[in-house]
Amino acid sequence: MERTFVMVKPDGMQRKLAGEVIRRLERKGLNLEMARVLQLSPQLAQEHYAEHREKPFFANLITYICSGPVLAMVWSGKDAIALTRMLVGHRDPRQALPGTIRGDYANTTTENLVHASDGPQAAQREIQLFF
Repeated sequence: MERTFVMVKPDGMQRKLAGEVIRRLERKGLNLEMARVLQLSPQLAQEHYAEHREKPFFANLITYICSGPVLAMVWSGKDAIALTRMLVGHRDPRQALPGTIRGDYANTTTENLVHASDGPQAAQREIQLFF
């Protein structure tokens, strides 16, 4: 069984879409292992998004992700990372396919509802950061 990290971002929480995210992951056969609602500190946000530190959008990303509560979750199942990434959709909602979470609900690249680990190393690091 593979584990992955998924986070419903502040816009997803404000729009009351956390249940929709959970529903889609559960219907795909993935198992919710852990979940917690929290408000990210700037320090945790910077550690979580460390790979983007030198990018021009980093400051705005940190401000946004700290702007409201998030739902951090650990999911498991066969091919959990690939399945979750497929369900979430492309980070740019203009490129996200209909039927994906972002394709159906996201409006901007930054405020795109949900974060999902992009590989096993990222999943392990993110799970350790949040749990």
